[in-house]
Amino acid sequence: MSKTLVAHEHALCKVFSSDYEFTIPKYQRPYRWGTDKALQLLDDLAEALERGAAEPYFLGSLVLVQQQPVEYDVIDGQQRLTTLTILFAVLRDLSDGRFADELSDLVMEPGNELRGIAAKPRLTVRDQDFRFFTKYVQAPGGIETLIALSDQTVESEPQRAIRDNAAALYARLESWDDSRRKSLATLMSNRTYLVLVSTPGISSAHRIFSVMNARGLDLSPTDIFKSAVIGALGDDDRGYSEQWEDIEDALGVDDFNELFSDIRTIVNGKRAQRELLKEFPEHVLDGYLGTGRAAEFIDDLLGPYSRAFERVQRRDFGPGREWDAVNAWLKRLATLDNKDWRPPTLWAIRHHGDDAEFLSVFLRRIERLAAVSLLRSEYTTPRVVRYLRLLAELRSGAGLAAPSFELDDEEKHVARATLDGEIYRKSDRARYVLLRLDELLLNDSGATYSHSIISIEHVLPQNPRPNSHWLRDFTPEERDFWTHRIGNLLLLNRRKNSQARNYDFAAKKARYFTTSTGSAVFALTTQVLGYEDWTPSRVKARQQELTSLLAREWDLD
Repeated sequence: MSKTLVAHEHALCKVFSSDYEFTIPKYQRPYRWGTDKALQLLDDLAEALERGAAEPYFLGSLVLVQQQPVEYDVIDGQQRLTTLTILFAVLRDLSDGRFADELSDLVMEPGNELRGIAAKPRLTVRDQDFRFFTKYVQAPGGIETLIALSDQTVESEPQRAIRDNAAALYARLESWDDSRRKSLATLMSNRTYLVLVSTPGISSAHRIFSVMNARGLDLSPTDIFKSAVIGALGDDDRGYSEQWEDIEDALGVDDFNELFSDIRTIVNGKRAQRELLKEFPEHVLDGYLGTGRAAEFIDDLLGPYSRAFERVQRRDFGPGREWDAVNAWLKRLATLDNKDWRPPTLWAIRHHGDDAEFLSVFLRRIERLAAVSLLRSEYTTPRVVRYLRLLAELRSGAGLAAPSFELDDEEKHVARATLDGEIYRKSDRARYVLLRLDELLLNDSGATYSHSIISIEHVLPQNPRPNSHWLRDFTPEERDFWTHRIGNLLLLNRRKNSQARNYDFAAKKARYFTTSTGSAVFALTTQVLGYEDWTPSRVKARQQELTSLLAREWDLD
């Protein structure tokens, strides 16, 4: 076997021959190509056939890990390789005689007693789908039975994808005449090429990414980590592969990758310096695999923190009213423009997940830190350093008395000054502040904002019409001072209306700030509807009321 990464281009008749035995490893994602991708592959081949040129047609690359002289694990390209197998099987079952036998040999190794080659599939798919794929795709004559299977008969999404793609390809090719199908099969076998990139081990997998093809489903770092963990488990621990997949399915691909970033931060306690593919093994995984504790990685880290992460995302603590506050705090935190608060929060849930009182106080305090950071326009580095310091204090046993929860006088002063100032100038900051205010006015810790649109509107317009009462009631200096402050702002669940925003106050209340039923959705807006006029003294009083409410909530005085 080669000890270096090598690449060769081969026609499909060579790829689907006894020179290669392909296996989809347990850690790979399921088969996911939809009919659009399967039919696009056929369309591309059909276009090459119509051109009739003698030049080769390239389908991209396969990335492999060589296990034995002819045995390879498929690291990238399983979607394409599986679909090609289905396409050859469809052509086989639409043919007859010797030509069908030759196509069958591309799908199944017929065996050769003289050469010591056993009969077997060219491609061994994942264990969950092996019997299904062998019976309905690789065994001759199975395609028509496959495409007739009902959804109740087919057990999983990957198997439904196999059935649906076979049905789509069969329907398309059945309309071709026999001569054209044979020409396509000949093109595929002799003039269609794949580049096979082979690496001796998973440790060199990061080099694979440079040869990924856009048609495949690229590996993520977590796929690489899974290969290392599952590969290090003993035969008695193989159930962990299904557990890993269950966790990934529950979170989804993107959140699953974020979970690994958060675990890296929790374990290492430092800011990320390099990409996750390099740092996670160095700071987390190698400590388990190097000491033969692959199962403990899943039991002690991945499992518990995935459950904590899922609760953070779903805000589904309970049942019981004592958990309402915990879920409400998580909803508020989810509206922030960053997730730097999440690693210490995951740690707290991991270690105090059954203590509603602890988590309620913890989340209140971390939300205060996050809100003040937002008001102070704190950039990423000092914000992350603060949370990492808090994480270290929590791990050392400080609990709710962790010093990093505390704000110094300068932090309070800047935060309060921001509330008093032209907060609208920073829309992300204004949105969070106004939503928190709306909750406080409702006095409802469980307030939920599910509107697809939430916009910030000025009562006193930014650009009043000439001769409007706004110009009579507010001097230029007063307009300049009050326009963008909290006292002059409210929330709407609609897009802004450039004409309506300049109405006089009475018309604005009746025609812009209310819904079709004459009411308002937000407490901030309802408050404004209760006023008969809008003057500098009114804005000043409202400014004082609202900023004081927030200052008490975040203990800024």
